Amino acid sequence: MYPGQRWTPERITRGTSNLTRVVLLAMLAAAAAAMCSGALAADDQKKFANDPRANVRDVGPAGRWHMVRDATAGRMNDKQRAEIRRLESLGYLSGSTPMPDDTGIVYIEPDRVSPGLNFFTSGHFAGAVLMDQYGEVLHEWEYDFLSAWPDREEDADADGSEYWRWAYLFENGDVLAIFEGLGLIKVDKDSRLLWAHDGGEHHDLEVMEDGTIYALTRKAHVVREIARLPILEDFVTILDPQGNVIREVSILAAFANSAFAPAPEARNRPARGDLFHTNAIEVLDGSLANRIPAFSRGNVLLSMRQLSSIAVLDMSTEQIVWVSSGMWLEQHDPKVLDNGNIMLFDNKGDDGKSKIVEFDPVTLELEWAYRGTHECVFFTMMCGASHRLPNGNTIISESDYGRAFEVTPSGEIVWEFLNPNRAGESGDLIATLFDVQRLPPDFPTDWLDRR
Repeated sequence: MYPGQRWTPERITRGTSNLTRVVLLAMLAAAAAAMCSGALAADDQKKFANDPRANVRDVGPAGRWHMVRDATAGRMNDKQRAEIRRLESLGYLSGSTPMPDDTGIVYIEPDRVSPGLNFFTSGHFAGAVLMDQYGEVLHEWEYDFLSAWPDREEDADADGSEYWRWAYLFENGDVLAIFEGLGLIKVDKDSRLLWAHDGGEHHDLEVMEDGTIYALTRKAHVVREIARLPILEDFVTILDPQGNVIREVSILAAFANSAFAPAPEARNRPARGDLFHTNAIEVLDGSLANRIPAFSRGNVLLSMRQLSSIAVLDMSTEQIVWVSSGMWLEQHDPKVLDNGNIMLFDNKGDDGKSKIVEFDPVTLELEWAYRGTHECVFFTMMCGASHRLPNGNTIISESDYGRAFEVTPSGEIVWEFLNPNRAGESGDLIATLFDVQRLPPDFPTDWLDRR
C-alpha cells in the first residue's frame, strides 16, 4: 500500500494573498527539490548506469524519437520576449530512446485480447494511424503545421509542430489533432482541413456528446505577482464544434481563488517558467458525487505533472475543490473508471520506474497496479497513457520507447506492439507512441469504404 494525501484548507499557508500563496508554495517546492536535485541525479545515474533508458538525447530527424531499448502583461524587455518564445515552443525532445530488432505486433493472444481497432499518434509525423489488432494499417491522416497556419513560419521549427501530440477520432472519420503547445486542427477522413485554432492547445482534450470541446491551452506571458520573466499559464478552454472559444478558465487563478494551493511537498522541480505542466483533462459525469461532492457533474479532473498532483476544478465557481498526491510522481492520464476508482500513469513513482495505479479516491487505498519486471522493463520519462478495456484488461502506452501493450488483471501481457517507424544511421531511434487508444468493437468504420 502506498501513502496518499488529500489537501485541505487547514494544510495551506495563510496570511498572504491567494495568488502570492500559490506562488510561494510552488517556489518552495522548487527550491526544496533543487537542493536535492544533485543527489537525485546521482542516484538515477547509478541506478541506470547500464540501462539504455538513461540514454536520452536530442538527435534524429523532425519529430519525436528515442533510442530504442536494447533487446537486453505591460511592455516587455528583450529578455522577457525571448523567454515567451522559449515557453511557447516548449515541447519534448525531438529525439529521445536504443531499438529492438522486433517491430510491429510482436506478441498476441487473440482469445484474450479485448477486441477493437487501435488509433494512435506517433512522433515520426504530423498525423494519426488506424490499425487492427494484427498491425495492419487501415487508414492514416496527415496534415502539417504550415498548411494549417501558413503565416506562422516562426513556429514551424518548434518541437510541437512536427507531430500530432494527441488526436481524437470522430465516428465519421473526422479527427481533432493537437500540435503541442501551438494549436488545434480538425480534418476530415481524407485529411482535408476543416478548421484550425491557434490557442496554444496542448496534451489533451475531451469532446462532449454535443460536440463541445474541453481543451487544455496555455499562454506564455508575464504575471507580475509571480516573476519578472514570463511563465506558462494553463487554462481549461471550452470551444464550440467549429473551434470558436466559448470560455476559458485559468488554472492558476482557480488555485489562487480557492482554499487550496500546490502541494509544498511536491517532489520534483518545475521546469523554468512551467509551473504546473497540466497534462490531462477529464470532464466528470457525476458518478462519484455521492462519495465525493467535488466530483460533481461538469467539474473537470486535471493532472499537473510539476506538482505530482491531480485536482478537480469546479467550472461554475472557477475554483479548485479537491487535490490529491503522494502515491505517484510526475504522472499522466488520470481517469475515473466505471467502478468508481481512479487509474493513472505514474511515470517515476516506482523507485524511479513507471507503474500504473488504480486507487479508491475516498480511502486512497491502492486497488490494482502494474509494474514491469527485470525481464520486461517498464519506464517512460515523458508522456504515457493507460486505458481500462471492456474485458477488464488494460492497454498501456510506454511512450518514449515506442511500445504499447495490453495486460490482464493479473499482469500478463497478451498483446504487444513496437512502433515500426525508425530513424538514425542504423535505425537506432524509435518514434514515440503518445497514446494508443483501443476503439470499441462497434465503432463505425463504414467511412473507410467511402471515397
